[in-house]
Amino acid sequence: MNKSKWFFTPVLLWLGLFLIVPMLIVVVMSFMERDTLGNVVYNFSWDGYKTFWDSLYLGIYWDTIVLSITTTVICLVVSYPLAYYLANSSPRVQNWGLILITIPFWINFLIRTYAWVLLLRTQGVVNSLLIHFGWIDEPLQMLYTKGAVLLGMVYNFIPFMVLPLYVAIEQIDRRLLDAASDLGASRWKAFWHIALPQSKTGIMTGSVLVFVSTAGMFVVTDILGGSKSSMISNIIQSQFLGARNWPFGSALSVIFVLTSLVLIVLFSRVMKSRSDRTKEEGNI
Repeated sequence: MNKSKWFFTPVLLWLGLFLIVPMLIVVVMSFMERDTLGNVVYNFSWDGYKTFWDSLYLGIYWDTIVLSITTTVICLVVSYPLAYYLANSSPRVQNWGLILITIPFWINFLIRTYAWVLLLRTQGVVNSLLIHFGWIDEPLQMLYTKGAVLLGMVYNFIPFMVLPLYVAIEQIDRRLLDAASDLGASRWKAFWHIALPQSKTGIMTGSVLVFVSTAGMFVVTDILGGSKSSMISNIIQSQFLGARNWPFGSALSVIFVLTSLVLIVLFSRVMKSRSDRTKEEGNI
């Protein structure tokens, strides 16, 4: 038993060196000061956290949370039926479906995002088709809007939701669904009381992956949102690379991580309470 612990040593060293240590450095940096030239002054200060409470940064942070949650919900609603269909299909359909879902990963992320610029811009493919068929008289402003950013987020992160859901749904014991049907339960009741609770692991995993990835994404916002849309990740990037205000950028990073952890824990508890309530109803 003691020998087996050595197998975890490389993983612990990796996490400690490239995750825990950098995070500790960021936490320490968030309590430092910055001089007029942008150099870090190693004096304890709350200025980075005080600046966060400015209405400008609070608004951007709120927009980031709303966009991340909206993207996660849309990805879940769209991905669950697809994952459920694939998990209950023939092996041939499953293989082709998984290949089609993972094809976007074969293409560079920036190329995939810039492709939406060609589709959504004023002289883009979508506007050209709408004008050609006479559905609109003037081009629509679709690019550099919040809708374009949301569309880009959903498109890029749907695979992160589909794959965990597919794995979780595929492991559901089909005999339970057959038993529920034999006992007179409708398909909806069987799904709601059996399939959905047993796929909560996939829902949790996919939701966390999409939420964290969306909240920390600044490329999609820069390309599809332009100057009209900004997320907290864009502010963090500009503080480290442009404004040279590392203490404030570190403070924003710490707040972002803590907020994400709180939301993930709350979502996990909601899912657990929902699963426990469903089991109690089933026992009754």
